[in-house]
Amino acid sequence: MVRVSMAYSLTHSLRMIFAQKCDKEAGRKSIKKWYAKVGEFDNKAFNDIAAAMYDREDEILNYFVNRSTNASAESLNAKIKDFRAQLRGVIDKKFFIFRLVKIFGLSTRLCR
Repeated sequence: MVRVSMAYSLTHSLRMIFAQKCDKEAGRKSIKKWYAKVGEFDNKAFNDIAAAMYDREDEILNYFVNRSTNASAESLNAKIKDFRAQLRGVIDKKFFIFRLVKIFGLSTRLCR
C-alpha cells in the first residue's frame, strides 16, 4: 500500500510542477527534485519515464516559456493519418492535399 501511495504522490507532484507558473530554470529545479524522488522510489516504470524526460529535458522545459504544447499539431497529424488510412493510400498527392484543405480547413500553404 505504501508503494501505491508513493506512486500516486510522484504522479501528483509531476502534475503540480507543470501546473505552477514559473520560468524555465525554476521548472528545471523542480524536475531535478522529482528525478531524485523517483530515484529513491526505484520503480522501473517511473525510472523509464524519468529517463525519457531527462533525454528530452530541454524540449520539455520549453513548456515553461509560454506554456504551450504541440498537442494541436499532434491531433491534426492523427486526423490526417486516419483520413489517409480510410483512403487506403494516396495516389494523387495534389488531390489528397486539396481534400485535406477542404475537409479540415487547412491553410493552402500545404499545396506548395
